[in-house]
Amino acid sequence: MATKKNNGQGKDLAYYNRQFWKLFLIGIGCGFLFFLFASWGLFGSMPSFEELENPESNLATEIISSDGETLGKFYNENRTAIKYSDLPKHLVDALISTEDERFYEHSGIDTRGTLRAIAGLGSSGGASTITQQLAKLLFHGERSRNPIIAVVQKAKEWIIATRLERQYTKQEIIAMYFNKADFVNNAVGIRTASRVYFGKEPRDLKIEEGAVLVGMLKNPSFFNPLREKRKQLVFDRRNTVLSQMVKNDKLEPAAKESLAKKPLVLDYHPESHNEGIATYFREYLRDFMKTWVKENPKKDGGDYDIYRDGLKIYTTIDSRMQRYAEEAVSAHMANLQKEFFKQAKSNKNAPFIKLSDAETNSLMERARKSSERWRQMSAQGKSEGEIKKSFDVKTDMTVFTWKGEKDTIMTPNDSIRYYKHFLRTGLMSMEPQTGHVKAWVGGINYKHFQYDHVGQGARQVGSTFKPFVYAAAIEQQGYSPCDSIIDAPYTIPKGRHNVTETWTPRNSNGTYKGMVTLKSALANSINTVSAKLIDKVGPDAVIDLVKKLGVNSKIPSQPSIALGAVEITVQDMVAAYSTFANKGVYVKPQVITRIEDKNGVVLYESTPVSHDVLNQDIAYAVIKLLEGVTEFGSGGRLRTDGGGYGYEMMTGYPYVLRNPIAGKTGTTQNQSDGWFVGMVPNLATGVWVGNEDRSAHFKSITYGQGAVMALPVWGLYMKKCYADKELNVSKEAFERPKNLSIKVDCWSPPVKKDSTDVDIEEQNTDEFDF
Repeated sequence: MATKKNNGQGKDLAYYNRQFWKLFLIGIGCGFLFFLFASWGLFGSMPSFEELENPESNLATEIISSDGETLGKFYNENRTAIKYSDLPKHLVDALISTEDERFYEHSGIDTRGTLRAIAGLGSSGGASTITQQLAKLLFHGERSRNPIIAVVQKAKEWIIATRLERQYTKQEIIAMYFNKADFVNNAVGIRTASRVYFGKEPRDLKIEEGAVLVGMLKNPSFFNPLREKRKQLVFDRRNTVLSQMVKNDKLEPAAKESLAKKPLVLDYHPESHNEGIATYFREYLRDFMKTWVKENPKKDGGDYDIYRDGLKIYTTIDSRMQRYAEEAVSAHMANLQKEFFKQAKSNKNAPFIKLSDAETNSLMERARKSSERWRQMSAQGKSEGEIKKSFDVKTDMTVFTWKGEKDTIMTPNDSIRYYKHFLRTGLMSMEPQTGHVKAWVGGINYKHFQYDHVGQGARQVGSTFKPFVYAAAIEQQGYSPCDSIIDAPYTIPKGRHNVTETWTPRNSNGTYKGMVTLKSALANSINTVSAKLIDKVGPDAVIDLVKKLGVNSKIPSQPSIALGAVEITVQDMVAAYSTFANKGVYVKPQVITRIEDKNGVVLYESTPVSHDVLNQDIAYAVIKLLEGVTEFGSGGRLRTDGGGYGYEMMTGYPYVLRNPIAGKTGTTQNQSDGWFVGMVPNLATGVWVGNEDRSAHFKSITYGQGAVMALPVWGLYMKKCYADKELNVSKEAFERPKNLSIKVDCWSPPVKKDSTDVDIEEQNTDEFDF
């Protein structure tokens, strides 16, 4: 009986043994078929050989300054690839120590780690290698929450990982992984993350900084160092990375102890389009590139994608000069705005002056209909009545102030009126000889005021137009800066030069000086002399000259243009003035030197566009006229310590610039626009200041003239440029032509502290205490 029982037990044991191996082999076979079918794409497409050779890059287009700095990017995904050789060793060590200790030992799949993860049901951590993580980032993204799909994704991830290992070296995989990883806050890839969080290139990262970034890879959102409540978690995670480096013999224990005690220090540099430097210029460049890609297709006929193709746009902008220009604008405009708000408090219709209720309502209505609120509600099918009513409902909003953004509650109507208080500005700086634009500031804050007052906004130029009249008179009538002319009441009769009514311009202060030199007349912005000169040469001759100087604005053929009743952009004004500094040769402003694809292949190289306008003697004569403005005219403030003018509150005094400067201030009727265009031999810079609406302005000439509104920005900017010796901004005299045929050396009166530059008339302004 016992023997039979044992035989039965043996039979049962052999049966179960066979069943086990049968199931095991079936499992192995199913697993093999599962992976085989996955590799064939039966569970969804797999990357082809070509895709593995050239994985989807989605690289940001980089905008690079003339001094090699990144000004900004165009992107869907803010990522700029770098090579393995650009990664510091400690960063690579931190990654491998933390994410994949056996990276150099496996071929894409860590068998030991996988078995450990299976045995522990995931409690001992996952087993994804760096190569598997790269496969996920490149080809299928986030893991599905559906367990069946998740298993399929994992299988595909293993297959792709092994293929990547065959296709690329370990170093290339490390570089690809760092380039693809998302560090949140618009920072994709290690180079962008390094710049965003620490303001430096990866090669310059300290060990503890690199550890912060590697620590984020586990869960970038959870270990986001910008979130105040996560600071301790990020700190601890950083130290965990350092501990892993010690464990893997990549860091000495003593060094780890020292680094672990250091506080978490960030140097946050956001790279959104609304932030950073040269925001207005970047938007101008975006529009340029939209046209360029259509005119310069790829070899296959398709268009370049500026958001994905990783182009490099090398610009003429100097990051240092751009920063100095923005600092100058911010410093002066913040102070000037204080005075504007102060004056606005006494004006019930602020910021508008001398507007009827009907005119004010019309202006506000135009602003409402051009607002984003109106556009969105209209798209939702709301009636005009409903939309208008919404503008009277108080709402939470964040508004701009010169002390930073402010959370407040106001109606959209009040918001519109509040923003109309703000003075706007435009500044452009370029090299006359090359046309290279070195600085471009289109406004005071791109996020809140997106209209570009350099390339878009044409405004009345006032007295800054007068040098063109003088240049035409020198060329056609043979005048010189030293010739005398009578400053006295002057009338151009009806019918001459298309004048429809008798025109008798008056000087800004109502007085007349008698005999004056042309140099003195321009320095003191004497209107009657400009009227006489345009009467002699005719408006058409001046218009022809201005067109040759690159001005694209439509200019009426009337003598009144002599006083600046002409709308011109800052860009065109600077280029036109630069012609005088460039010996009479006009050079079109240039903002790009070349464009390269992601592999460094040059796709475009710019060529200068230039033509002769004036002979060098005439151009030099105009320069000498313009020097008179800064020697004893309204630009004389640049020479002084500020004493006696009463404008010490205007930031930047004293300038005390002693080198030769050619320039001209300009102020339009009612102080609606203030200008200053100034030049030294190798740099021309123009500044405009005014409100969005011409009916919003300072009450009097004291603050409303170009010498107070615009000139201080120029002075501050130039002081900063001169302080940076590497820029080599000239302090030398303008080059005098050999055998000069025009008399330019004449006596100059002392500086007059009451000099102004009002060109047409005068008057008035205006609340909000931000």
